[in-house]
Amino acid sequence: MPGVSSSTHSALVTVTGHLMDTGILARVLDDVLEYGGDYRIESLDLGRQHEDESRALVEVRAADADLLERILMRIQVHGANPVDPGTATTRPAPADGVFPEDFYSTTNLETLVRLDREWLRVDRPEMDCGLVVSAGPVIRTVPVSDVRAGDAVVCGAHGVRVELPPQAPRGGEDDFGFMSSAVSSEKPQALLVRQIAERLREVKAAGKRVLWVGGPAVVHTGAAPAMVRLVRAGYVDVLFAGNALATHDIESSLFGTSLGVDLAKGFGVPHGHEHHIRAINTVRAAGSIAGAVASGVLTGGVMHAMVQAEKPFVLVGSVRDDGPLPDVITDVIVGQRAMRDQLHDVGFAIMVATMLHSIATGNLLPASVPLVCVDINPATVTKLADRGSAQAVGIVTDIGLFLEQLARELAPDTDAS
Repeated sequence: MPGVSSSTHSALVTVTGHLMDTGILARVLDDVLEYGGDYRIESLDLGRQHEDESRALVEVRAADADLLERILMRIQVHGANPVDPGTATTRPAPADGVFPEDFYSTTNLETLVRLDREWLRVDRPEMDCGLVVSAGPVIRTVPVSDVRAGDAVVCGAHGVRVELPPQAPRGGEDDFGFMSSAVSSEKPQALLVRQIAERLREVKAAGKRVLWVGGPAVVHTGAAPAMVRLVRAGYVDVLFAGNALATHDIESSLFGTSLGVDLAKGFGVPHGHEHHIRAINTVRAAGSIAGAVASGVLTGGVMHAMVQAEKPFVLVGSVRDDGPLPDVITDVIVGQRAMRDQLHDVGFAIMVATMLHSIATGNLLPASVPLVCVDINPATVTKLADRGSAQAVGIVTDIGLFLEQLARELAPDTDAS
């Protein structure tokens, strides 16, 4: 077994789950070696039945205490926890926007911290943040931009435990188990859509919210009427997007075009290239999207439906945006905060036709929130999972067809006009 004979610091960790089917154990061991450590498998108890979980006990070794701490924090993303976690150590943040050097870097898994004898659950797990302890005590994830000098920040891996989401064994009966293979377009789409529709009904029945993250292809592909039907049927509780989706949706409502292309006829119209900036100017004159709806200027489309249904939306812009629309947040840190503020009670997320906003939202969501990413480009759905959103299910298909099928399942009698 590869390793370093000079290892002098060690810790026992345990990992439980469908270790072989999911490859969790292999990923834990690979990470130990990649970070310059060594390991020895003390015991491996394999489940006898297909649905039984397995448990591994692994000794992790490193040449120094700091390296061991980093390895232990790294393998926690796979649910590997120290057998003797001890209690957490906190240190004050040295300045606004700066964590202590050895701060605990969070995962998006359910996380617990032991300050004394009691384990306390972290509020809203989010990856790549720190853990701040405040009066109560309450432990919350805080991005580095929001930490303040003197905040009590959890440091090191001691006293921290993570929990993997419930796992279905390969070939099990979980609704999305059949989609757990590598991203592919060769999936029974009608079945996928029906099962997503059923999951959305369950989420709504449980009183949870459905989050949508959308790109401008929702409009370009002619799928906006289907999206409007889903909004009116109550299956869009909050929408994250950029300037583009809202702009081209409003352009479509005002001029019947998207990027100057007539959506009914499929070809460009004279001066159509001006329509998107004229749409932006019209809304800016009204003061906001809601103002354009209230004044009767904007009478249709996804954004009109969101305003009428009194559902929140967060539009976060980029340096390439025209205008932008007055509702677009141009400071990305402010945009992050606005997105975080809308993640309460989200029970399901659907991301369609947008790589950057999908990855950004995936980074903010706990791993416990089911996530479906739909795009015609396989790279979009793979990159989302590669950046830490392991719960993401990818569907490679045309957005227009997907949204139309989903609207037929969930809102067959809802009018989009």
